[in-house]
Amino acid sequence: MKCTRYQGRITTWKDEQGFGYITPNSNGKQVFVHITAFSNRRRRPIGNEIVSYEVSKDASGKLKAERVQYIDAPSRSKDGQFLFLFAIIFLVCMAISVFAGKLPLWVLGIYLLMSSCTLIAYKLDKSAARQNNRRTPEKTLHLLALIGGWPGAIIGQKLFRHKSKKLSFQVIFWATIILNCATLAWLLSMNGLAFIERVISTFLN
Repeated sequence: MKCTRYQGRITTWKDEQGFGYITPNSNGKQVFVHITAFSNRRRRPIGNEIVSYEVSKDASGKLKAERVQYIDAPSRSKDGQFLFLFAIIFLVCMAISVFAGKLPLWVLGIYLLMSSCTLIAYKLDKSAARQNNRRTPEKTLHLLALIGGWPGAIIGQKLFRHKSKKLSFQVIFWATIILNCATLAWLLSMNGLAFIERVISTFLN
């Protein structure tokens, strides 16, 4: 017997928990949907996608979606693409500044090292969220971003679709970016360079 298929939009999606809700086009009752119900497991929803699905009931009698399929083109976040390019351009500009002799090599090294560590941290935290394992504390991710890993954090948010939709996280995250860039600008100023020289002299003596 052929099952009836419905169309609706994913109006709520919690990627870390792997579930959300579909609102039918007929404005009926929302239907629960789990990540395992999607036919295409390699593409994870981010919310607002149009899908077709079948409906069944769970053990408690609540409606849930089954055999969910995307019927729209993948959603694209222009903001996410802009930030991704911003992070790449920032690192490229730093590399050019090093080769031009306007920036110490160790500064670029710190950003590349911390960005790599932060990218790995995002990947591990995303994997832990999917498998319900122990998570990386948000304060750790923010600390990594603050000490130079924010370009890697932006890349990780884009690649893994992780932490990019959580407003409270993003507010603190952008504060770390602003503080880091302000600190970098000061360190590269005359006063900052003098401070660095004093610190180096103290360690050498």
